[in-house]
Amino acid sequence: MLGVTFEGAPSQMVSSRAGSAWQEGRPTVKAIFIERHGGPEELKFGTLPDPVAKRGEVVVDIHAASVNGADWKVRTGESYPQTKFPYVLGRDFSGVVSAVGEGVADFRVGDQVFAVCDVGQEGAYAEKIAIKAGILAKKPPSLSHIDAAAMALAGLTALVAVEDTLKLKAGETILVQGGAGGVASFAIQLAKHIGARVITTASAANHAYLRGIGADQVVDYNAQDFTKAVSGCDAVFDTVGGDVAQRSFAVLKPGGRAAFIASGPQAPKPSRGDVQSLRPNVGRDRPHLERIVALVGAGAIRPPEVTLFPLSEAAAAHRVSQARHFRGKLVFKVR
Repeated sequence: MLGVTFEGAPSQMVSSRAGSAWQEGRPTVKAIFIERHGGPEELKFGTLPDPVAKRGEVVVDIHAASVNGADWKVRTGESYPQTKFPYVLGRDFSGVVSAVGEGVADFRVGDQVFAVCDVGQEGAYAEKIAIKAGILAKKPPSLSHIDAAAMALAGLTALVAVEDTLKLKAGETILVQGGAGGVASFAIQLAKHIGARVITTASAANHAYLRGIGADQVVDYNAQDFTKAVSGCDAVFDTVGGDVAQRSFAVLKPGGRAAFIASGPQAPKPSRGDVQSLRPNVGRDRPHLERIVALVGAGAIRPPEVTLFPLSEAAAAHRVSQARHFRGKLVFKVR
């Protein structure tokens, strides 16, 4: 586990019996949930019913869960507004199988696993989760639960964007926007492993870190206009969105392509007609997670820097995430 710091301290737990899922006397787990959309103060640390494995599912005792940029957007209702509460956030995690449902043959109790929740499902901000066995992958002993959680959705997103969507090739040049983030830092290493020339944008404080993981050129977005410092790219991978996304088309050579993950469900309309604008389709499957394991095992990818929070300090983690001025990944240490 690399570059780990620990933030926050446990706060008093509250209990909730909101929602129809509560059953008196049923075993409970500690979880972070919301009972309405709003600011970080709406994140409650309390107890909810113990999950049960249905057919084709397993229950995982979560050891670590990742914080993703999408999480605070779900909390506020900006993305995927919810109608059923209490609602548990969290999309990726690492832990140990504690129960196996009917029809599951490839996992046993005690297996160490990591996963990204299926599209439309969340629930990783908790001590346990029930999840489809088909989208789980076994965690290698060489990878800690914290690092596996930190790389699950970030690695999956980077793989789908760089390999499947942009189809980056050796000898090409790619600009990765927002290089210090978890998805972008994975993408930088992946692009370098493929054999591309890698340019990225970041504040000056992160330049040494990004060169250390493979960036050939780092542009300080506070001091330089990247459209003047960079040109002739075959590909762009944008993790920032907003004005940065639209301006990214300017650095592409004719026939270039750009992939966007921070501009909503649709790729932005390009400002020129000789380039492609693409939105990666980040599904959930075991092969991509096993690809992460293989890349880490081969030494091509190293885990990002991690800042740890106790699960009870979800509000503090969300404030850091929403401010977007941090390096690597924010992760909850659950056990």
